[in-house]
Amino acid sequence: MKWIDMHCDTLSALVKQNDANAKNKNRPAGDLYRNPFCVDMDRLVHAECAVQFFACYVDMLEYRQGLSDRAFDAVKRMLGYAHSMSGIKPGFRIAEEIADVQEALRSGRTAGILTVEEGGVLDGSLLRLEELYQKGVRLLTLTWNYENCIGWPNSRDPEVMEKGLKKFGFQVVDKMNSIGMVIDVSHLSDGGFWDCIRASRTPVAASHSNARSLCLHPRNLSDGMLRALGEKGGVAGLNFYGCFLRKGGRASVRDIAEHAAYMIGKAGEEAVALGTDFDGFDPEDLPQGIRGVEDMEKVWEAMKKRRITERQLDKLVCGNVARLLYDVWKR
Repeated sequence: MKWIDMHCDTLSALVKQNDANAKNKNRPAGDLYRNPFCVDMDRLVHAECAVQFFACYVDMLEYRQGLSDRAFDAVKRMLGYAHSMSGIKPGFRIAEEIADVQEALRSGRTAGILTVEEGGVLDGSLLRLEELYQKGVRLLTLTWNYENCIGWPNSRDPEVMEKGLKKFGFQVVDKMNSIGMVIDVSHLSDGGFWDCIRASRTPVAASHSNARSLCLHPRNLSDGMLRALGEKGGVAGLNFYGCFLRKGGRASVRDIAEHAAYMIGKAGEEAVALGTDFDGFDPEDLPQGIRGVEDMEKVWEAMKKRRITERQLDKLVCGNVARLLYDVWKR
């Protein structure tokens, strides 16, 4: 079954681990084709993944000295590494146009889509946003866990949660609409989410967020947010992080299926997708029986047992994201 995953942190984790290994004069942990993490190209191709989104993530607190310049340089270095991997072996290329995605869906190859997770690297500059686009970035997660030049993150503090986009944040939304880049509202405050829904001229995505009604966590989406996302033509990607799937105890593939069914009921069958968040958290927080992309078949089976129809499953695993990209990308 062809499938698309809107979020993994493998690229960031791999570059960070290889840097640490080089510093300690140890062998590299691997590369994008083969590594010990949850995602690599060999396993993606074998698992019939058509498109994998790779996030370039930075924790802005790690760049306190020379904050924005160093963080932006780190992102560019990750992008450069991803491009250096593209095309080395048959079966993997970076996708920057709809035609690239369509080719991946037709063939047995896997396309990689580059994203940036933490809009704070823009540091108030739309020129940086344009530079990221020129380097192949096609989705930007507006915030991570800190306030930045765009807006505020999700929070357990109601006052923070109500805050919306800053002036520059609205400029970013407008620019992303103009150039054809997907606006990602995962990690954003509720106020920022609603600002994006109102201000964006194109559908938006919550690339890796679940249902708040099933798991009360501020990173998840309320029923009203799910409905609005669906009405906007957007999508929400199912996150495999246990803390976003259930409160207490080890999560299971059944929990993923429960969130899928619930989100389909609230947002519509054209608004739910995959956003695994593989390699974005500790392996022990994965649902039981899931080690990485090699185990995705277990997820499909759990969804079928939950009576998610074949039509709904086809849209969830592939069709909805493909349609979103067609609606947002300009070429």
